[in-house]
Amino acid sequence: MKLWTSYKNSSFIVKMTAGFILGIIVGLVFGTQANVLQPLGSILIKLLNLIAIPVVFLTVVLAVNQMNPKQLGRTGGKLLLYYGSTTAAAVLIGLGLALVINPGEALSLPAAEVKKPEAPSFSSVLFNIIPDNLFTAFSNGNLMSILFLAIIIGFSMSAMRFSEDHKMKDYGEKLHTFFDATNELFFNILKGILLYAPIGVFAIAATSFGSQGWDTFQSLLKFTAVFYLGILLLWVFVYCGSLRIFNIPVMNFFKKTKEAYTTAFFTSSSIATLPVAMDGAKKAGISERIVNFSLPLGAVFNSDGGALRMGASIVFAANVSGVDFSITDLLTVVLIGTLLSIGTAGIPAAGLVTLSAVLTLFDLPLEIVALIAGVDVIIGMAGTASNVIGDVVGAAVVDQSEKNAEISHQN
Repeated sequence: MKLWTSYKNSSFIVKMTAGFILGIIVGLVFGTQANVLQPLGSILIKLLNLIAIPVVFLTVVLAVNQMNPKQLGRTGGKLLLYYGSTTAAAVLIGLGLALVINPGEALSLPAAEVKKPEAPSFSSVLFNIIPDNLFTAFSNGNLMSILFLAIIIGFSMSAMRFSEDHKMKDYGEKLHTFFDATNELFFNILKGILLYAPIGVFAIAATSFGSQGWDTFQSLLKFTAVFYLGILLLWVFVYCGSLRIFNIPVMNFFKKTKEAYTTAFFTSSSIATLPVAMDGAKKAGISERIVNFSLPLGAVFNSDGGALRMGASIVFAANVSGVDFSITDLLTVVLIGTLLSIGTAGIPAAGLVTLSAVLTLFDLPLEIVALIAGVDVIIGMAGTASNVIGDVVGAAVVDQSEKNAEISHQN
């Protein structure tokens, strides 16, 4: 009992770090035999995905329900501007570093064949936003459709709550209370899931490192170094710079949100991490209205880590294949890859899906995916952490912008 109490009350980041390090050690010592632990890691991903969908739906409903159309349009416009700016910065960082360092020059294609994964077209993604029925959207886990449903339900509830008809207004308030209480229920479930998280992280690290080993990592060390250097520049100059521009204390911000980006790093799933990120954003002082609206949308549309990764990956692929791409070609490839990532972002290994689609489009060999898959677990961890913290920084920037606007209006 004392051991459980000590574990329960210990620091979350210490537990997660310990689980990750122990997992690496077990993986390197036991090799592929560590795969016996894989079910424990799968359980964590399943639990986080289980909680993510209802939390996304409920929080967006509540957010839209609390915002009038004017607020929704202004906030949405600021978010789009932020997403576009940071994604462009991530693309340029990834391309620039890769063109200077040239990862993949000394590598050759592996003999293994890679089956092309299916990636949705941009038109099909747009078409699938509107579900055939309510239950299909939730059973398929289609986040775009779930967001669409949450928005229209939230608007309908808002219309009822602010209706001049007393009966409709009463119904609206009852619905709001129901959704609010249900949302709190799922966040309490999340607290229990986070107690299991370090065990799941231990298993994920053990199986990943056990199956891939150091030989694979050494052959792709240059590519991995380029990506992590890009991530460092993205965090220091783009994220910290954005926070400083709006006079948001940087160290305090990252301290309050540490659970969000550490969970994202260890699970490599921004969708599964979304409830944790939303909780961390609120701890950082971001208004609940902005958090509930911006973070679920950012989880779908904002992928800074994925954009940086795509920029570095295409230069890597060109070097391995011996193909010379112009800057225009590289930017075109990254743009298409970013569009394809809508609908596939937020899940582990989604980058391999979009990369395969882009390589096929430009007649580059799919075997290159096998090379990058060797370090996918390492790349995906930092990329997902950047996706998540980028969303939280965006929420903080927009929230501070709204507060500044209110102060100016009062003066």
